[in-house]
Amino acid sequence: MLDLTGKNALVTGIANNRSIAWGIAQQLHQAGANLGITYLPDDRGRFEKKVQELTEPLNPSLFAPCNVQDPAQVQSTFDLVKDKWGKLDILVHCLAFAGKDELSGDFSQTSRQGFTQALEISAYSLVEMCAAAKPLMVEGGSVVTLSYLGGVRVVPNYNVMGIAKAALEMNVRYLAAELGAQNVRVNAISAGPIRTLASSAVGGILDMIHHVEETAPLKRTVTQLEVGNAAAFLCSDLSSGITGQVLYVDSGYSIMGM
Repeated sequence: MLDLTGKNALVTGIANNRSIAWGIAQQLHQAGANLGITYLPDDRGRFEKKVQELTEPLNPSLFAPCNVQDPAQVQSTFDLVKDKWGKLDILVHCLAFAGKDELSGDFSQTSRQGFTQALEISAYSLVEMCAAAKPLMVEGGSVVTLSYLGGVRVVPNYNVMGIAKAALEMNVRYLAAELGAQNVRVNAISAGPIRTLASSAVGGILDMIHHVEETAPLKRTVTQLEVGNAAAFLCSDLSSGITGQVLYVDSGYSIMGM
C-alpha cells in the first residue's frame, strides 16, 4: 500500500485548481504526507491568497513565497524547511515558464532574453533547488519534476519550452547520479497535454489536446489526479529502485507513430 505518513513533502508550482502540481499535492496528502507549499509572490498578493485558499483543506504545515529567479528567496525557502521540519523527504518541482511570444511562430525568432528566461525558470531551477534540498534529505528521499514530449520531439509552437524540457530531463539524469549516493532518487513525469494556466500560453493547445484524444491508445488525455498518482508512486518506497527516469503518463500517446 502506498503510504507517505511521516514524510515531509515540499510542493512547488501550484497556481490554481487546474495546475498539475495541485493534483500531485492532493495525492500526496491522501497518502499521508506532511505538505509544504510554495507560491510565486506578486506585489498585490493575489497568488498568495489564491494558493492559500486552495490548499487550506490539505493542511500544509509550511507555506512560503518562492520566486526561483531570486536565489536569496530559494535559499530562504529551504532555510524555513530546516527550521520547521529539520529534514526533507520529497521535493516536487512543477515550475516552467516561457513568454507567450516565444510559444508561437518560428523557433528561429526566439529572443535571447526569452531563451535564457525559459531555461532559467524551467530547467536551472531544478538544479538550484536540489542543491538547497540536498543537505536536508538526510534520510534519503525523492525528487519529482514535470516534463513533456516536446522535450524529445518537435511539437508545433512548443518552441523554446521544448529546449527547456530537454535540458530538464538531462538535469534529472545528472542529479540522479549525484544524489543516489545518499539514497535520493530523481525522476521526471512526462505528462500528456492538460489545460492549465501554463499550457494555455502555448499556441494551439486545444488542438494538441484534441489530437491526443484522437490518437492515443486510450483515446483521451490524462487528468491532474492521474499525474498525481504517478508522482505519489515515485515519491514512495514502492519505487525504491527507480531513479534517473522519465515516466510517461500520457494515455500512451508517446508510443504512436503514423
